[in-house]
Amino acid sequence: MSFFGDLFKKSKTDAIYEVKSPNSRVVLTFMLDRGQISYYVKKDDKVIVRQSRLGIALKDAAPLADGFGIVRAYSRMVDDTWKAYWGEQHVIRNNYNETAIYLEETERPSRLLTLRFRVYDDGVAFRYEIPAQPEMKNMVVSDELTEFAVDANSRSWSIPAYQPDRYEYEYIEHPVHALTDSVHTPLTIATPTGYYISIHEAALYNYGAMTLKLNNGNLKSDITPLSDGMRAYVELPFSTPWRTIIIGHDALDLTTSRMILNLNDAPREDFSWVEPTKFMGIWWAMYVGEWTWAPGERHGATTEHAMQYIDACKNLGIPALLVEGWNDGWEGDWLENGANNKFCEATPDFDMKIVTDYGRANGVELVGHHETVGFIDNYEAQMEDAFKFYQKYGIRYIKTGYAGSKMVINGRREFHHSQLGVLHYQKTVELAAKYHIMLDIHEPIKGTGIERTYPNLMTREGARGQEYEGGAIQPSHACFLPYTRLLAGGMDYTPGILDVTNFAKRMSTTITRQLAYYLTIYSPMQMAADRPQIYENMAPDLFEFIRDVPVKWERTIPLLGEVGKSFVLARQAWESSDWYIGGITNEEARRVDLYIDFLEPQVNYVAKIYRDSEDAHYRDHQLGHVVEERIVRNGDHVEMYMAPGGGFAIKLHKQ
Repeated sequence: MSFFGDLFKKSKTDAIYEVKSPNSRVVLTFMLDRGQISYYVKKDDKVIVRQSRLGIALKDAAPLADGFGIVRAYSRMVDDTWKAYWGEQHVIRNNYNETAIYLEETERPSRLLTLRFRVYDDGVAFRYEIPAQPEMKNMVVSDELTEFAVDANSRSWSIPAYQPDRYEYEYIEHPVHALTDSVHTPLTIATPTGYYISIHEAALYNYGAMTLKLNNGNLKSDITPLSDGMRAYVELPFSTPWRTIIIGHDALDLTTSRMILNLNDAPREDFSWVEPTKFMGIWWAMYVGEWTWAPGERHGATTEHAMQYIDACKNLGIPALLVEGWNDGWEGDWLENGANNKFCEATPDFDMKIVTDYGRANGVELVGHHETVGFIDNYEAQMEDAFKFYQKYGIRYIKTGYAGSKMVINGRREFHHSQLGVLHYQKTVELAAKYHIMLDIHEPIKGTGIERTYPNLMTREGARGQEYEGGAIQPSHACFLPYTRLLAGGMDYTPGILDVTNFAKRMSTTITRQLAYYLTIYSPMQMAADRPQIYENMAPDLFEFIRDVPVKWERTIPLLGEVGKSFVLARQAWESSDWYIGGITNEEARRVDLYIDFLEPQVNYVAKIYRDSEDAHYRDHQLGHVVEERIVRNGDHVEMYMAPGGGFAIKLHKQ
């Protein structure tokens, strides 16, 4: 027992139990004090989370929070590795110490509760497990009492919860004591003792998503409610999602953690058919006003336009094409008329068979599109037929959308992130797997690592993407994402828009920053989001990088960065000796010194560099850029300039 810590029983209702990380530097202490359950966390003997309450409040029953005695405790060590189907890292180590503490109320009804703790070198996780028991067959969760008592003077970076645009807000820095309204997770925090932490959750199934809110001076879990105010209706046995705290010495440390993925189960079936991709789309032309989603004179999703785009994809070397607006239901105010969407019926000017046959003949796959507008009752009534429809035409990818402030489920308006919303998203993932379809989900439920179990869940939106360009995104926004939203998994940010000066959607970026996004914002389905003529005529030298940059990686190494200011990293291509380096900055120009210590020793690499010119600026000289080559070896220093709102991208391959 000493390897995991010691259990000191004063009596059945008083105990202290320590669970240490494999390197013994992170310690989670469970406390049972006169029957009440709590925990605290330290790293290197410095407090990360002070003593914090645990428990679950139930409707029409006493909470599962106190009156407990310990029945037994079981500890184990796990150290193994697994291979991802795709991702930022090919081979992932899963190394932790685990203790499960089995509790029983000392008085009737003598309910049972298990707390399972896992402690990694880079953080801690725990969850509640409620077994089936004679006195309780199911339960209604009215609240979760879990606290994260971090120092209230810590800095935090967050977006608000329960807002009309879901996760699509810019990140704001607040002291923790100012978080009086609920905020989404991952919540990133810098403590006064010099640590960075990220509070989040893993393996979210059949439960409301966790947000966080101050309660009596401590951050407390605030589970997204259903329309009746309850948080979850569950049958027993049941396990909550894992509550997670990633711990790093700096913000870059947070980006290397694979704990969220590791807390999810391995796939239960064969997903060898899953394949990341890059795609263009009949999409951005609508945003800049050339075409419309709705049928009419300027309808974008026509057979003719789709075939033109397929020709462009073939010529440009992009393997897939997204078509939005092909189906019946976009007429009028589509945000209000989502109940009219038909997912197996095309508009009169779009022929699915002609388009998919033409794509197949030219080696270009179609990415299907389902915009539900959050009308879940309508979508679920058609969903399996819609997946069969796509399978019939050989379509293996779908972008789904849930625009709208709430969902209509069972005739009621529910938060996207409520238990019913979570159940719907999971249903789509599992049904898509049945039909060997991969998903890119917009307006999603946040990532909690379930893509390890269901690798067909390729990517999500879940933050402000480039559709908000044209005034609603500042350059700093993308410099927050690696340390916040992207800790929850890949994001479809729709990069690669090179027509950055277009008056209809003027970008707050330099042109080379658009290349950097393919590295700084990971997604296994990456979009080349601009229109074909831009790639063909405006900047073919830059498009070469967009075409060549991979969508899955062998390993990833963060190099430099600070929250909201900059992010620079290197990625090795999957099963390849090629490396890529990318960096972005906020509104301030930066010169960074890159120490190249990850290449194969004593080998020359050709570095093709795409960088901002010295006079580039995201406001008044967005197109200023330089493309150059040089020889680089392991141990070299490379100085790189990033203009205000700018960035750079480098490809390195053996000479």
